[in-house]
Amino acid sequence: MLRSRLNDALKDAMKAKESLAVSTLRLILAALKDRDIAGRSKGNSDGISEDEILEMLQKMVRQRRDSIEMYTKAGRDELAEREANEIVVIEQFLPQALGEDEMRAAIDTVIAELDASSIKDMGRVMAELKQRFAGQMDFGKASATVKELLA
Repeated sequence: MLRSRLNDALKDAMKAKESLAVSTLRLILAALKDRDIAGRSKGNSDGISEDEILEMLQKMVRQRRDSIEMYTKAGRDELAEREANEIVVIEQFLPQALGEDEMRAAIDTVIAELDASSIKDMGRVMAELKQRFAGQMDFGKASATVKELLA
């Protein structure tokens, strides 16, 4: 489903001559193909799953946010702006992200369901969050919140 949306978006961007969207979508599809090829060596002939694609897209957004920060510090505003525009293109394919309050509520729910009580349970909690909220949650922030709640 997500693969076909990406390919259709690339075709539409090419027809509309949107060069930034075309280049960003080509980067996404190239990264996807690389991961599919890497997955074949592990016996996965169908390619990576939808959840793995969502994780890949989230990682691409995080990388661009880091780049924006570095470009801004270096006074390269035109490059920071390009990265920001690429984020807009990538985020079209991600589900709506949870807000701070929603994320906190989801973490509280998972902790209660798993009866997690110490930092030793953090791995189980994070695994469950990743399974339930792939593409919807910033797991870096979630990890810090889980650690805070379990400490």
